[in-house]
Amino acid sequence: MSAPPVRRWLAFDTSTDVLSLGVAHGERVWTQTLPGGAQSSSGLIPAVLAMLAEAELKLDALDAIVFGRGPGSFTGLRTACAVAQGLALGANVPVLPVDTLMAVAEEARWAQRQAGQIQADADCTVLALLDARMDEVYSAAYRWQRTPEQAQGQWQAVSPVQVGAPGKVQVPQGMEGPPGSAWVLAGNAFAAYGERLPEGLLHAPRCEALPSAAALLRLAPALWAQGLAVPAEQAVPLYIRDKVANTTAEREALKTQAVQTQLGAQA
Repeated sequence: MSAPPVRRWLAFDTSTDVLSLGVAHGERVWTQTLPGGAQSSSGLIPAVLAMLAEAELKLDALDAIVFGRGPGSFTGLRTACAVAQGLALGANVPVLPVDTLMAVAEEARWAQRQAGQIQADADCTVLALLDARMDEVYSAAYRWQRTPEQAQGQWQAVSPVQVGAPGKVQVPQGMEGPPGSAWVLAGNAFAAYGERLPEGLLHAPRCEALPSAAALLRLAPALWAQGLAVPAEQAVPLYIRDKVANTTAEREALKTQAVQTQLGAQA
């Protein structure tokens, strides 16, 4: 039996306030975390070139460029897609878009596995939540399962990607009631919205997690095997809503509503 091919991936995510970057060359992995937000547009390409040099890889030697396609920051997603498309076109390699919420689920699964909270082969379900600003959250649920045909395990979507008020997050079937060890909430929305989630999620186990490049690199082999790599020109963002900012009047109304809610709770 011939040995499996040595995979060479470049991965990055700029969908949050953190820029996460990684390169995989066979079994070796390099990762880096840098300030994101507005700095991603100027810092991503130099960081990519420096990491590829460290890994002794050239762009045209990559199997694919893996990137977080969204949902997330409007500017961050445009940066990720533009850089992925530009690099891929120049190097004549495909791109591998990955849902950021799936990357959050994978990051949480890996963190729990490393902490000994779940077994390496155990099935698990993750409800991923990312702060969408504008008093909303992005959410989606995923289940990780390992079968004899899937030696590395694979994620399956349990619920579609959605955006809405924290109290409107849909609780997938099997995740209601007392929490069990087989599922967890994961993301970066708990500090701002944790107490406003649906009743069935208030006491669920939580894991702070972001869509990291390391998670993208772990997801890449299965997604590649599913044929999800696409030509560079198809590096497009996944937007869940058309509107990306509130008007001044809407922001003031939200502040007033928040103050009224707080006063009502104190009363």
